[in-house]
Amino acid sequence: MDEEQTSSTEHENRDEGEPLSLDAGSRSSKTTWQIYRYNGIEMLEQEDTVATEAPLTIKIAGDEFATLVCTPTDVVDLVTGFLASEGIIRFVDQIESLSYEEDRGYAHVKLRHLHQLNQAMVSKRFIGSCCGKSRQFYFHNDAQTAKTVRTPLQVSAEQCFHLMRGMQEQSEDFRATGGLHNAALCTASELLLTRADIGRHNALDKIYGHVLRHRIPVRDKLIAFSGRISSEVALKAAKIGVGILLSKSAPTDLALRLASDLGITIVGFIRRDQLTVYTHPERIKECQ
Repeated sequence: MDEEQTSSTEHENRDEGEPLSLDAGSRSSKTTWQIYRYNGIEMLEQEDTVATEAPLTIKIAGDEFATLVCTPTDVVDLVTGFLASEGIIRFVDQIESLSYEEDRGYAHVKLRHLHQLNQAMVSKRFIGSCCGKSRQFYFHNDAQTAKTVRTPLQVSAEQCFHLMRGMQEQSEDFRATGGLHNAALCTASELLLTRADIGRHNALDKIYGHVLRHRIPVRDKLIAFSGRISSEVALKAAKIGVGILLSKSAPTDLALRLASDLGITIVGFIRRDQLTVYTHPERIKECQ
């Protein structure tokens, strides 16, 4: 992803450089539910917190493009990041307008140049909350948008531990519900922003959308992630343009093959004072 990517406009007369804004409503990432919990002695009735899940249908020029099952927060980031990840846009300036009907679960998108879409790309698709596409190199737009990452960034093992701890400490909704994935955009020393969703790919798309909308350079950034590193997660990291991906969980073999080819350093099983470096170890200082 080029660092010179610019924000798009929600309206024609928006000031240059102002990020695309959208009133995405006030829905929360969590809600309450009345439950019965057995403690080994008695059954207690109490209120519990669960993760919010809702369908979000993206319409482009009135046609249904895809339906995501997601956590209905940071919707503008999610839609922007998803369209970029799917190869529909490269820059946010290609979005002429974006509006959200919270009560119906519709995101209405108008593109400046609709001719880029062909019928295969706008065919109706449903993408669940658990995982996204799971075929080896998926669709043609993956090959077009997942570029080899070149970054001078290096981090130490201690910095990896620090960033993962920071992400987990900021994961209030996960601690409350136990049902959300978290992703954080980081420098080598600090977290810049976090995004949460029931879908691990959605959390990354929310990061991607924020990066595009606010024109954040990413060559010196990395992503800390709470979930398993699948092939899709590795692809999304390449599309965002980050060269280091941290996780407390394990990668898959296809994720490692893709990361090796795309220049991404994968560090998994980050637990207290232990971690495993799987690909491109040159970016981890202790591997030098």
